[in-house]
Amino acid sequence: MDVGKIDLSLNLAHFFSAMALAACSPGSATQQQPASPAVTAANPAAEDVKAFAVGDFSAMALRDGTLEFANDNKVFGVGRTPAEVAALLSAAGLPTDKLHLSMQPLLVKAADRVLLFDTRAGTNMGEAGGRLSASMSAAGIDPQSITDVFISHAHGDHVGGLLNDQTALAFPNAAIYISSPEWALLKEMSASTAASVGIGQHPALVAAMAPKLAVFAPGAEIIPGIVKAVEIRGHTPGHSGYLITSGQSSLLYFGDAMHHFVVSVQKPEWTISFDADPSTAEASRSELLARSAASGQRLYGEHFPFPGVGKVESRADGYVWVSE
Repeated sequence: MDVGKIDLSLNLAHFFSAMALAACSPGSATQQQPASPAVTAANPAAEDVKAFAVGDFSAMALRDGTLEFANDNKVFGVGRTPAEVAALLSAAGLPTDKLHLSMQPLLVKAADRVLLFDTRAGTNMGEAGGRLSASMSAAGIDPQSITDVFISHAHGDHVGGLLNDQTALAFPNAAIYISSPEWALLKEMSASTAASVGIGQHPALVAAMAPKLAVFAPGAEIIPGIVKAVEIRGHTPGHSGYLITSGQSSLLYFGDAMHHFVVSVQKPEWTISFDADPSTAEASRSELLARSAASGQRLYGEHFPFPGVGKVESRADGYVWVSE
């Protein structure tokens, strides 16, 4: 297969259709990870909250759901074979017939600000997502307390939670940060393109976002000394990670630069069907892994096993994800 000629719209449609049909199966993507302690034993949703620190800042992983994909090379390992993907999964002690991606926005309390990084699926993915509101409630977070929302890119599993069931802003007091190329992409989408990337109620989303927007240039310093955008090219035209800094400590929220904690990390050169520019995305993944492993950069993977916090380490044959 000539991966340079992948029909992106068809592959995105396949991907997000699979998301919408996927049943939410929490724990299936985390079977190798230690169980998260309950924050409040009496609250079943408390298992979807994991508190940790970034320097002097308090942070939380807030689970939104779980996505499931068949090992058929339509999404992961395009141009490879199911056997090649299965070999990686088996070596990691994972099932070989399916791949699981967690979904967890990141919340950070920094001084007098409450920062939310991506909003996950909302109602866009059916039963696969939509648990952010319950996770925030379990964590004692009032949506009205959110002061800043940072969007990595305009796909339905990242912007869906911006709207509530009444198509009003779920975080009414928050400024919404998105890169200028990504905002241009989002607002100019046709109905069919929006549907193909999993965005429901596209006109309502754009209209609700517009008054609260804080558009930035790729790589900009957004909140001086606290949040800096990190341009990570290839997934979408304005895809951004975010470097969160507190004193000598930092955490890189890398968006969709990587999706699966085994396949993306161990085989960064393998094509993922929903990257807009596959060759650029593959180069970005490889560079991100090399730099992070060399520096010991702490990372947050929103699709990695919950809670998504850890580092990558070098091995003789490549890299591995080491969760906290």
